[in-house]
Amino acid sequence: MNTESEMILKIILTGLGATLLMDLWALLLKRIFNIQSLNWAMVGRWIGHMQSGRFRHDSIAKASPIKGELQIGWLAHYASGVFFAALLTAIAGPEWLTQPVALTTILFGIATVVFPFLMMQPSMGAGLAASKTPNPKQARLRSLMTHTVFGVGLYGAALCLSFLYR
Repeated sequence: MNTESEMILKIILTGLGATLLMDLWALLLKRIFNIQSLNWAMVGRWIGHMQSGRFRHDSIAKASPIKGELQIGWLAHYASGVFFAALLTAIAGPEWLTQPVALTTILFGIATVVFPFLMMQPSMGAGLAASKTPNPKQARLRSLMTHTVFGVGLYGAALCLSFLYR
């Protein structure tokens, strides 16, 4: 395998691994504390409405359903993980994939919370940084925790892959 193909594969696997860790975290929160995570069907609904030019909703839950919205939401979730792994690689350089730095990677994961705070939540009717939710502080803390776990996942996946590809 050439180095470019190998790098692309590592980016994909790193993003998928980090996203999977986020999902395992959400599952843990649900099983132990009965804390519900994001409904990926609502993300799929939001994305599905973009096709008709609608990018913002007062309440995505009240918007008309989209065929395959759950699948669209899950696909977008994992594609976002791969995108962020690629963005980190572009910022830190391809050597990051072979020598990941924990602090940098975890801080990057935390920084990815900007995407839901400034784009997804306002567009889906939850307000800027979940300001229109019943408990904004709790929603923000959960988002920060989840994106911290994503950063840990980026680091862990890249570290594992660096041992596999020596």
